[in-house]
Amino acid sequence: MDVYAPQTWLPHERPLLPGSPSTPLHSDRRRLAYLIVGFIVAMTGGLGNALVTVNLPYAQGSLGVYAAEIQWLPAAYVMANVSMNLLLVKFRQQYGLQLFTELFLGLYAVATLAHLFVHGLASAIAVRAAHGMSGAALTVLGLYYVLQAFPAQHRLKAVVLGVGFPQLALPMARLFSSELLEIGEWRGLYFFELGMALLAMGCVLLLKLPPGDRVKAFEKLDFLTFGLFAPGVALLCAVLALGRTVWWFESPWLGYCLAGSIVLIAAALLVEHNRSAPLLNTRWLSTGMMLRLAASVLLIRIVQSEAAGTVGFLQALGLNNDQMQTLWLITLVGSVGGIAVSALTITPARIQPSLMIALAMMAVGAFMDSRATNLTRPEQMYVSQFLLAFGGTFFLGPTFVSGFGAVIAAPRNLISFSLMFTMSQNIGGLLGSAIVGTVQVMREKFHSSQLVENLTLLDPQVAARVQSGGAALAGSLADAGTRNALGVAQLGAAATREANILAYNDVFLLIAAVAVATILWMLLHHLWNICTACRPAPLAQNAQTAMANVSLNNSGSK
Repeated sequence: MDVYAPQTWLPHERPLLPGSPSTPLHSDRRRLAYLIVGFIVAMTGGLGNALVTVNLPYAQGSLGVYAAEIQWLPAAYVMANVSMNLLLVKFRQQYGLQLFTELFLGLYAVATLAHLFVHGLASAIAVRAAHGMSGAALTVLGLYYVLQAFPAQHRLKAVVLGVGFPQLALPMARLFSSELLEIGEWRGLYFFELGMALLAMGCVLLLKLPPGDRVKAFEKLDFLTFGLFAPGVALLCAVLALGRTVWWFESPWLGYCLAGSIVLIAAALLVEHNRSAPLLNTRWLSTGMMLRLAASVLLIRIVQSEAAGTVGFLQALGLNNDQMQTLWLITLVGSVGGIAVSALTITPARIQPSLMIALAMMAVGAFMDSRATNLTRPEQMYVSQFLLAFGGTFFLGPTFVSGFGAVIAAPRNLISFSLMFTMSQNIGGLLGSAIVGTVQVMREKFHSSQLVENLTLLDPQVAARVQSGGAALAGSLADAGTRNALGVAQLGAAATREANILAYNDVFLLIAAVAVATILWMLLHHLWNICTACRPAPLAQNAQTAMANVSLNNSGSK
């Protein structure tokens, strides 16, 4: 029997695209089971990397490596995640969902288990790379499971939930990662990650997705493109992840990596541009709509990097993760609220306003944080972080849907869209962190020079501050000179702390400005469409119609 022969489907069962599952009717209990499994799979795809990301300082200590070396862990994840999206679509189209599921979950579980016995930086990087590959597969797999949980008329809401669930991984990781470290130090993180992988594998083996169409998808030139594109992306990720740590202009290898990245990615795009059946449709990706979509996702991801700045700000004040638990809980509530409200309100006509509302909320939150002082504590950041978390998840579903309509109209562009969306998300996250860290360092140096310039012992207030600092040590230090030196050191530390606070305020203000500029850009484009009598909604409407994939007469069936 030819596995690639087209199958016969009932109207409501027809798969949306080759490689995706069919959509038969399910009982309510089975729909609930699909929803639960979809959530578990989606969280497995993101939670392991989130646990490592929020605990990099602890991982650095346990592995005994330098700060620059530990940055290879998040870089390895993004390298593998972005690159694998280039092949995963065709893999599941040609070999089917079952092999797709079992292979990548098994790879993830084996790599995590191996790291428990081989403890070193190389094995940790290998686990992150394996998680990046499996994470790319699990994100799509989770979306497919969630789609099975909803009837046809609500499939657009299912898409919002499916792409939103992985966004909950980071706030969840901040909530309980400290307890995992207390249980088994770094091994506690990896035991939990292994448990999640095995749980997800058990769930997908017990509750399988319905079969779909399989087609012969791979061509020889696909692997040439992958061989050029994957190392190009890896070099770019290395530059963005480590540039701030080793500093951009002090490490020549960063320039070589960036040059190599440009050459390799350009060569891959050149190969694809001249193919009759390209893996990446460069002409479609360079259309105005897709460029605007990529720029929107990239800018919003940069705005979302404000959360990383918040962590750095609170740590600069001397707070640890245990003192921020309520803040992370509020952040998680905001993220859940953003996904829920987006799913309940999404329609093709509301996509553009939804994006603007999300950006406006994030702009307000970042502006509120830009007025922080050395007396600011997590309690003063509850509202701002809730707004940022809500807006960060509220935008994702509408953004995905706004571009997916073009894929429905031309299924051959699925790989191009998947890669563009994934690159914008992941590269945007690395770029945002790099911008936040770089601007913070530069502004800290500026503010520090301004503050120290005015500190002189000839100033009575400065002299009194030094003396009071030294006087506090009078009971343990008899030497007046030593007490005076320690008083000067305390004053210097206070100046550095204030410079860091001012620098983070500048970062938050910059992020608010980026959000406002993005809103204005979207608004001007929307007004231009109105003035030229263009309608931006049909592509999203196509997505709504195609994902429903059923007539109105059948949409109410159970």
